[in-house]
Amino acid sequence: METHTRSIVKAVIWNVIGIVSMTVVGILATGSAALGGKMALINTGVGFTMYLVYERVWSRVRWGRRTS
Repeated sequence: METHTRSIVKAVIWNVIGIVSMTVVGILATGSAALGGKMALINTGVGFTMYLVYERVWSRVRWGRRTS
């Protein structure tokens, strides 16, 4: 089972990657760095929350795990 700290660290790293890519996409889509950045921040907040919930749910699923 994964610790809460590990889940959070994984989510933060993933979201750093996501915010950079979403900022670039937002700028390309809107032509505005401010609007693109705002879109990226909102997306990152939603994605971060959903990722944490998703990881915690899967940490409780025993299917597909090998036991020692």
